[in-house]
Amino acid sequence: MKDNFLIKIETWHKPDMGRQENVHGLDAETWKKVDVVYIDIADRSQVEPKDYKPEEDPCKFKSAKTGRGPLGPDWKKELPNKKDCPHMCAYKLVTVKFKWWGLQNKVENFIQKQEKRLFTNFHRQLFCWIDKWIELNMDDIRRMEEETRRELDEMRVKDPVKGMVALED
Repeated sequence: MKDNFLIKIETWHKPDMGRQENVHGLDAETWKKVDVVYIDIADRSQVEPKDYKPEEDPCKFKSAKTGRGPLGPDWKKELPNKKDCPHMCAYKLVTVKFKWWGLQNKVENFIQKQEKRLFTNFHRQLFCWIDKWIELNMDDIRRMEEETRRELDEMRVKDPVKGMVALED
């Protein structure tokens, strides 16, 4: 499909509660077309039943190392008042272009829905896995990246395809 297919994900991490508008600095014409989607990692209704795992539920998880969690229904209102608890928002700009007459809107909407699902599940996991990563330093992270690269290279050669399965409406 060459130039007729594009998925681009750009991310800004900001130390706020997600209230910045147009953090990616899009021009006014492009910004008008943006569909802003909010993800609340504690809102179970945003999780597909097939994806739900109690051990990855921020409403049930309590960090042994940081004392964070479980997240209650008002966590987003309470967090800014906790000065000893750093927080951030991941602003993701997902650009999807699928130029194929008759399928364009359907495929672009499908991909956007799957991206939201992926981000929701990933960020819920990230919160619940905090005890696994909170004390890592850059050397630890680089070592893990190298191990992961080797494992993925090996898997690409010998293992069957794995991963998230797209859900259809």
